[in-house]
Amino acid sequence: MTIISKRAPKGAFVWVWLPGATVSVVAGRIERLAGDRYAFAYGQSYLARPDAVPIYTPELPLQRGSQEPPEGMQIASALRDGAPDAWGRRVIINRAMRRLSVGAEEVTLDELAFLLESGSDRIGGLDFQESATIYVPRASENASLEELLRAADMVQTGLPLTPELAEAMLHGTAIGGARPKALIEGGDRKYIAKFSASNDTYSVVEGEFVAMRLARLAGLCVADVRLESAGGKRVVLIERFDRQRVGEGWSRRMLVSALTILGLDEMLARYASYADLAEKVRLTFTDPLATLRELFERIVFNVLVGNTDDHARNHAAFWDGEMLTLTPAYDICPQPRTGGEASQSMKIHAEDRSSRLSTCVIAAPTFGLSYRQAIEVAERQMEVVRSSWTAICDEAELSAVDRVFFLGRQVLNPYAFDDLEGPTAVLRDLAREIRARA
Repeated sequence: MTIISKRAPKGAFVWVWLPGATVSVVAGRIERLAGDRYAFAYGQSYLARPDAVPIYTPELPLQRGSQEPPEGMQIASALRDGAPDAWGRRVIINRAMRRLSVGAEEVTLDELAFLLESGSDRIGGLDFQESATIYVPRASENASLEELLRAADMVQTGLPLTPELAEAMLHGTAIGGARPKALIEGGDRKYIAKFSASNDTYSVVEGEFVAMRLARLAGLCVADVRLESAGGKRVVLIERFDRQRVGEGWSRRMLVSALTILGLDEMLARYASYADLAEKVRLTFTDPLATLRELFERIVFNVLVGNTDDHARNHAAFWDGEMLTLTPAYDICPQPRTGGEASQSMKIHAEDRSSRLSTCVIAAPTFGLSYRQAIEVAERQMEVVRSSWTAICDEAELSAVDRVFFLGRQVLNPYAFDDLEGPTAVLRDLAREIRARA
């Protein structure tokens, strides 16, 4: 908890967008307990609705009374999914410090306050309000990418935002992740705009664009992306899949993270495993067989392109009140590495999280695939890298230096192939051929 004042909110009302609706209704109230823990209770009017949808049944089933989070958790994970992460919290603290500097009313930034201080257009179908009767969205005026970039630079360097820039940055405070970002709207689509960070030593933004485009060509279900230029910098725009234009308004799709599906919170995220997620898929997802294959192909692709930031909040599923459906993939970005050896954020097979194709192949039966099918998945994805690498890098206007930096260091790093033998050795040989011809 970041304490910067003497006043703290005692509770917050949770508003929800029911399936297909463009306006929200109040679902219940979060209430502070002792020891920085928060309980939730559905409102009687919500429970009486014939179309009421549970926020997430395994955690918050539709029932009367106060529901406390599991032991060891601060707040129900399905509610925490709607809270800001590192970047959003930095922006909120910056805004709060500016208010303090001009003598405005102080606030305490605990978990509850972060929910109430962040923007309302958060991921999923929830929002948090101080009122149970009047919904007042915390939204900003549309700002240009240049203004948003300038504001992001100020937050990163610790400079207080001007009132105008503080308002512009509010819109993206509830989006997860640690890197600078904002929300923008264009016609009948909404986007998450991701910016370069002040300490980037290579083209991270372009790298994410290349990885996402290759993932789409490899047959994965991924969010649409495009690159823009603003203020002399590149910005990657990722289309939001949790919003849909309906007439003059927007509907919101409820979703939960894999962390929530696995019954974990941030402190326990290191225990997240793909095997446990696969078991949840078999039991609670629509079209489980196709979903298991899609999930396996995402694991293989992450290993091939060096995306080791595949933690459980970077996987999500739509929630319709009864079943889960895997969302398009997002946040596929080659991560920096100084040497060869690397590990994925989630365990792939048993306790093994090493970023190796051999680990993926051994895990294949967990996802309903044979070893031969697993090899074919990797081979097909590598052929996409071979055939499309130059064209996608050209599209991203990636420099010759960055192309060399990515291919062989993050993308198709030798560590992913160095223990392959027998039938899997074909993958090692193919990787050597692709790297040699690049």
